[in-house]
Amino acid sequence: MPTSTHPIHLVTPESVGLSSERLGRIRRAMQGYLERGELAGMITLVARHGQVCHLETQGWSDREANRLMEHEDIFRIYSMTKPITSVGVMMLIEEGRLRLTDPLASFIPAFKEMKVYQPRGNADYDLVPARRAITIHDLLTHTAGLSYGFDEHSVVDEMYRKHIWERIDKDPEMNLEKAVNEVAKLPLANQPGEVFRYSFSIDVLGRVIEVISGKPLDAFFKERIFEPLGMPDTDFYVPPEKHARLTTVYTPAEGGGLKPSDKAADSPYLKPARVLSGGGGLVSTVADYTHFAQMILNKGQLGSERLLGRKTVELMLLNQLDGDGRRPGEPWTGFGYGGSVLRDVALSREPGSVGEWGWGGAANTWFWVDPVEDLIGVIMLQYMPAFTLRVTNNFKTAVYQALID
Repeated sequence: MPTSTHPIHLVTPESVGLSSERLGRIRRAMQGYLERGELAGMITLVARHGQVCHLETQGWSDREANRLMEHEDIFRIYSMTKPITSVGVMMLIEEGRLRLTDPLASFIPAFKEMKVYQPRGNADYDLVPARRAITIHDLLTHTAGLSYGFDEHSVVDEMYRKHIWERIDKDPEMNLEKAVNEVAKLPLANQPGEVFRYSFSIDVLGRVIEVISGKPLDAFFKERIFEPLGMPDTDFYVPPEKHARLTTVYTPAEGGGLKPSDKAADSPYLKPARVLSGGGGLVSTVADYTHFAQMILNKGQLGSERLLGRKTVELMLLNQLDGDGRRPGEPWTGFGYGGSVLRDVALSREPGSVGEWGWGGAANTWFWVDPVEDLIGVIMLQYMPAFTLRVTNNFKTAVYQALID
């Protein structure tokens, strides 16, 4: 197994205010998922005060090949790409190259005159003009009116499945620019600024980064984020020399247990991506992503490298949504720029701190930063569908119960 390009230094939990004995509950909680055959393997990491105090691998990265999970294994992080793209946007805002209030159409003219889907109460619908322009703020907060294609009962989402995702899957000429221009042809599901709707908006922002910087998104990420933060294993694909480190994605098998859904040996991620998805296209490692999370927790800086100013990161970690939060019936959860924000600990019914910020991916990778406790949690695994198991909740509870200072 190849060794990591930047091994993680571990300190004793007690030196940063956590209990070694109580952190052992993370292993026991995760082991239960392995013993029940619900997951193949995972990596868990906890850092506090800038020091990693827990790092543990369990199970297999590729069960069929009998390959045990290793610290340096590479994971498809899917939507954990979104916080990285959001940081890229905020860097350009700091440089004065765009503003949160700028219309999207200033950078991608195809979005100039958008129409909004309006049902008539039967199978038919109208397309009405958008009441205002989509802004950069709208895209960052998923309030632009765009969608994703996930809702099986939505006419707009059916359009996304047909005109975006089928094209991405089948059209060898498809790239990010073409995909975003196709999105601009579709009606909005809601008026801009009206409601949080998880969407293609961060992919659109990836294209905005390309337009403003004059560079492909992968080149921008590498030069401006990955190299400064020491993230050598984060990219839109896994190069040949790292193929042995890619993990397998699992899904429930008929009759119980697990079956591979994206095998490490022949995954699409072994080849360069045609569409550089700022919303869900990256692979990464637990070490790399911890560097990114620590930069956020440090308010824009890691070591001698500063990517963002302190006030910019503070703005990112504030709830930007009006009303009752990110989801109906969950007023404790808001959304900042790039990640969810915990607004009310008591209502969440879980331990935590007001102001926690983080996000997850479709294969159940997940991270959060807690500025109150100066704490980071990262869990990497490869299981779909997303968040049908309580593994991330159990991990978070096990982390917080170990605090002793």
